[in-house]
Amino acid sequence: CKTLHEVKEWFFNESGSNGDYQLINVEHLKKNCISKCDSNFDKIDAVCLYLLDQFYKHEGLLPSPSKSNPNIVDIIFIWLSYMLNMDKTINYDGIKYFYENYITKRSIYKDYINGLTDYDNYKDLIDKRKGFLDMDKNIVSKFYEALISLCKLYNELGDENKNCKNYLDDNNEFIEKYNNLNEDTSINKNSYYSEILSTLLNDYNDFKRECKDILSSSSEETKQNPRLIPGQDSGQYSGLYLGLDSEQESESSSEVTSSSSSIVSKLIPVLLILGAIPIFLGIAYK
Repeated sequence: CKTLHEVKEWFFNESGSNGDYQLINVEHLKKNCISKCDSNFDKIDAVCLYLLDQFYKHEGLLPSPSKSNPNIVDIIFIWLSYMLNMDKTINYDGIKYFYENYITKRSIYKDYINGLTDYDNYKDLIDKRKGFLDMDKNIVSKFYEALISLCKLYNELGDENKNCKNYLDDNNEFIEKYNNLNEDTSINKNSYYSEILSTLLNDYNDFKRECKDILSSSSEETKQNPRLIPGQDSGQYSGLYLGLDSEQESESSSEVTSSSSSIVSKLIPVLLILGAIPIFLGIAYK
């Protein structure tokens, strides 16, 4: 997470007069740039490829949750669609334009990826989750807000705030947003939207399990060491804060969780940075 926090320095959070996105430090992104990432689409394309690399390639900063997990694409493209919707200079369907002119035409999306099970390349993987092409802009924003609220929960858990009791009663912003989405007939009757909701809820339930484990661990440690303040970190639980989930903490639990479990926990460091900016508005490529 410390390494990923440096990502926030790659983007500038001030709006320029021309409304362009600005990439400040492009060392990790320029390999994916077309020319010098002159257009907003080029810049979003570079960051999109970076995110895909992080979660599907062995050299990513985070261990991959699953080499064959397509649900990660949903989360990335909620972000991507939101970015494109934020660009007021686009007066057409930005996500379809991006798919047709970048994902379909750029060879980098079609390059074979060793170890990506069930799929040969990013385009093949993305094509299995093409529902994002028809997502309503307003619904994209609602999903994005729910995602960010879930990210905040994970972030608070990772900020040395290990007293989880307040997180277990389902009285939080994420559940409020989730319930609003789940009760919306334009969402719950759409199979693709329902799958995204399921992914988010699985991650929230995984978050609650982490909380319960921390509370249980803290209680046991307090009994063994009366000087230890409840909720104080003894160094035992570091998995979540390193972007690791129960699958990596314990191989035996890998079959218990669903394929979409803990996706958000791995995306937290990057998405919080990108989401809180909000969306690296700036002036030009440097």
